[in-house]
Amino acid sequence: MLNENLLTLRKLHKLSQEEVAEHIGVSRQAVAKWENGETTPDIINCKALAELYDVSLDDLVNFSSENSGFPIPPKGKHLFGVVTVGEKGQIVIPKKARDIFEIKAGDNLFIMGDEEQGIAIIKASEMLNLIHEIKNIINKNL
Repeated sequence: MLNENLLTLRKLHKLSQEEVAEHIGVSRQAVAKWENGETTPDIINCKALAELYDVSLDDLVNFSSENSGFPIPPKGKHLFGVVTVGEKGQIVIPKKARDIFEIKAGDNLFIMGDEEQGIAIIKASEMLNLIHEIKNIINKNL
């Protein structure tokens, strides 16, 4: 899994093994062995590779494209999968998304839409905080 991720990320970033080696301070042969699965980078090199490719260390090591069909997402970006809209418009937010964004039963969510870009969901409390911040900025500039 790690070796496949390293190879995929290097190709996505259009880097040669030499360029990756230079960025993190190892030999080209070390990078080749990691990508072939002959050896595994130590934690310091894994961290450097995650930073180079702008992915989380966890995703670098554990992400499997077999489950999603998509490459490793950039750090802080998530792909939670597909949800089905019920007859009354209800959706079930995947557990991983609820955990990451601390969404619990009874929380109010603010739904925004852009006909070209899609729908966005944000906690209502966060949206209210944002509105108050904007109002404060406007009042200070008046």
